[in-house]
Amino acid sequence: MKKVVTVSLGSSKYDNTFKTHFLGQDFELVRHGADDDMTKAWELMRRNQGEGDAVALGDIGDHYQVGLNSVINKETKRLLNVVTRVPVTSGARLRRLLQVRAIRHVQHELGHYFNNNIVLFLSGMRNYDMAVAMSDYTKNLYFADALFQTGAPAMLHSLDQLEMFAKGSKLLLPRISREVLEKSLSGLKRAKAQAEVAKAHVVVGTYAELKAIGTVGNLSGKTLITSAVDDERLAFFKRCKVNLVIDVSPKLFDIVVGVHTLEAMILAKLGMPENEVSDDDFNEILDELQVKPRLLHPTGKFRDIRRFAFVIHPLSQEFSRKGFPLPKGTPKVIMNQLESQAAHMPPMVYCKMEHIVSPTGAEAEGWLISVGGTPKEMLARSPEFTYRRLLMAAEMAEKLGAQIMGLGAFTKVVGDAGVTVARRARIPITTGNSYSASGALWAAADAMKRMGLVGIDPKTRKVQAKTMVIGATGSIGSVSARLLAMAFDQVVIAGRDLAKLEELKKSMLKDSPDADIVCSTDYDSLLCDMDMIVTSTSGAGKKILDITKVKPGCVITDVARPLDLPPEEVAKRPDVLVIESGEIELPTKVRGMKSIGLPNNVIYACLAETIVLALEGRFEVFTIGRDTEWPKVKEIYRLGIKHGMKLAAISGVGGVFSDEDIAKVKKLALTARKTWTLGGSAAPAVAPRKAAKKAAGTVAAKAAKPVKAVKAVKAVKAVKAVKAVKTVKAAKAPAKPAAKTAAKPAAKTPAKRASGKAS
Repeated sequence: MKKVVTVSLGSSKYDNTFKTHFLGQDFELVRHGADDDMTKAWELMRRNQGEGDAVALGDIGDHYQVGLNSVINKETKRLLNVVTRVPVTSGARLRRLLQVRAIRHVQHELGHYFNNNIVLFLSGMRNYDMAVAMSDYTKNLYFADALFQTGAPAMLHSLDQLEMFAKGSKLLLPRISREVLEKSLSGLKRAKAQAEVAKAHVVVGTYAELKAIGTVGNLSGKTLITSAVDDERLAFFKRCKVNLVIDVSPKLFDIVVGVHTLEAMILAKLGMPENEVSDDDFNEILDELQVKPRLLHPTGKFRDIRRFAFVIHPLSQEFSRKGFPLPKGTPKVIMNQLESQAAHMPPMVYCKMEHIVSPTGAEAEGWLISVGGTPKEMLARSPEFTYRRLLMAAEMAEKLGAQIMGLGAFTKVVGDAGVTVARRARIPITTGNSYSASGALWAAADAMKRMGLVGIDPKTRKVQAKTMVIGATGSIGSVSARLLAMAFDQVVIAGRDLAKLEELKKSMLKDSPDADIVCSTDYDSLLCDMDMIVTSTSGAGKKILDITKVKPGCVITDVARPLDLPPEEVAKRPDVLVIESGEIELPTKVRGMKSIGLPNNVIYACLAETIVLALEGRFEVFTIGRDTEWPKVKEIYRLGIKHGMKLAAISGVGGVFSDEDIAKVKKLALTARKTWTLGGSAAPAVAPRKAAKKAAGTVAAKAAKPVKAVKAVKAVKAVKAVKAVKTVKAAKAPAKPAAKTAAKPAAKTPAKRASGKAS
């Protein structure tokens, strides 16, 4: 039987004797506590070296290597030198190997768990190898060595700084009383350390260090990396509501054995001093034992929290008015100046969203980061202007601990649609276009169902309707066309390049061989026959279609950013349902979220994509560029369903459509269809006067002036017609209805809400 004697600077009340079997050998383990008395520890080491096959020294500072600098603990060296007859160790080597193995294991086992975490090392020099391993997954590393050793109220925040500090302390601190520095300003050090712990996601330290500065306030929800966690220590972590404890020392026996004792047992088995055993030898033994760190959940429930960031910006001056306390009567010239100046503002955190919990148990939290430029300001400048602000936002997100960042609204289409930002940023970027495409069409399908103007073929289960995609060769347009081809009788794919359209058609027929697909570069004459139209051209203010030619009851899904159909165009046809997006409802009630122009717990699809990727632990560049990939659209839809995302609302330029709004559009459409002919020769129905007056606002006011001009011109023509034909009635009859028809659609609309939104 082999015997290992452990001398600990800890309390003697835990002294015990324990027998076990290890590496094919029987062992007797004996512990002696020195009660923090160095003299007593020295005497115990001297007296017991002849009693065992190896001696372990515990609860004392290790020797360690920081970069190219070796740091020797003089007290540890003095005590270890007492033992000359048998192998002796403080466990430093095995502890270093176990720490690195623990980091790799958790990162793999929990799926990118440490990616961009804020990690605080209470002693970076003692845990240098662990810090190097952690740096493969996050750059947010902070070290409290300078605080505890010198009292400097600042953290070291890189491995380079830690190495420089280790080199400096080796040269300078021996000339000063190290003990005086370490014991001075203890209250201030503790307060500063507690504040840093509160900001971190992961804290690395010994139990004594953690207990000295840990409270419920700063340890709640944290991940701790430590060693030799027994029942007493676990009870403390439970009181502090710690989320996860990673114990780097494995529990191979019925009781918890420290790493220093475990290393002494290996040396006793091999019968060799520590300096004759290599790292490879130790790793081979650890592999044989299948050693893994212990993952402990003190509260009984593990919260797998992932973090994201998402960029928003004002879409108009109206949104700026809502976000800032500007007087209603602020002159237009001042608003223009403010809009221009806001574009130069640095990014800022708008709010933090918390408690987004998936049915799978995964949890997400994140920050909405606002940049000040409106689409108008972004278009007025080079893409590089916007890139730099988005990269500033990405840097801010990285420091906050976000593991992925999404681009919202116009920031995802400016320039090369996220490619440059993704290449330069240090965290993954996604535009959300994949989920935006499926979300908008999801909403369109739901809208057509609620309108109830088309049926479903009982044999093919396809919707008996004709659809058109304008801008079909674009990224979202091509995806939209593929989705529609699977569900509708006929799809017209429209664009400017016939060759590209034919190429897209061939590709679509591979997915949907029985689809009826028509290519068109001159689609204007086909508008009147469509039951659904999808626009995705990103025409930036250019007129894409003549809405007056569209069939009453048609559902138009505008997925372009900026919108292909501005509010004044939509206002002309209250009998047509124009959808801007399909909004997504989160699986749980979110906390801390400020208004983004949607009902509570409802978000935009592009934001939903970022959250879904975070919940899934997919910290990767997912959707960027102008070519949205069809497989990714299907994948993000599947992942959204997996994590509890639901279609929450259908939105247009005026906000979210209620059931009453859709019913009103349907009623107007049915009325207009009584006189509608292909080609749009009949006048479309108009909204009731009271509702239209309330909704149209400034649109109606702007439309009034041209109406008067129309009436004047028509009056002159009528007089000329009287002179020519000598019949007053024949000339006058068509004039009045023409003026009336031109005026009413421009002035009447069922829209109820302002068009400015955050994303």
